[in-house]
Amino acid sequence: LGLLSAGIAIALKDPLTNITGWLYILWRNPFEVGERIQLGDQAGDVIDVSLFNFTLMEIGNWAHADQSTGRLIHVPNGKIFTHTFANYGRGFKYIWNEVPVLLTFESDWKKAKKILEKISNKHTANISKVAAKNFKEVSKLYMVYQPNFDPQIYTKVEASGVLLTIRYLCNPRKRRETSQFIWEDILNEFEKDINIDFAYPTTRFFDTKTEFEK
Repeated sequence: LGLLSAGIAIALKDPLTNITGWLYILWRNPFEVGERIQLGDQAGDVIDVSLFNFTLMEIGNWAHADQSTGRLIHVPNGKIFTHTFANYGRGFKYIWNEVPVLLTFESDWKKAKKILEKISNKHTANISKVAAKNFKEVSKLYMVYQPNFDPQIYTKVEASGVLLTIRYLCNPRKRRETSQFIWEDILNEFEKDINIDFAYPTTRFFDTKTEFEK
């Protein structure tokens, strides 16, 4: 009887863990159908929750900027106990996205930075205002530090040029869309200025021979 009980316990370990995970999901409500989450390496929009697993419409993987791949991922409920869990929209409903812009050392990076500030403000002004209001509600539930919701431009020197990084708030489901709009404006504005150039990998050769040796 002891061996039989041990065998049954081992055989039913995963199903029982998944049922316990299902009860935990119903009780603690870490996510609901329709929300975007990540559990371990799996990320997507929750489309169904059942007794033994929940189903995600997968995002990421080979699709960039958290867009859907079209695959359905069935995740065992028991993984909620053993994997790191993230909810994209619970509480604070926005995420920070970054757009890196690499310029040559010869470019007028100060002027370029002003252009990027204007473009980022154009596309994120409304979101920043809404996010600030939303944060007040979140701060009542969680002990979180209030960040600056306005878009920021950070400057850094890289090996091949000056890196200007736009950091801005966006809707998790519109990350690629907002990035595209920002990039199109950057391309249009930089095209008008001959003093601003994008940096790209190059190789320079120096001839050290003297005129006599030539």
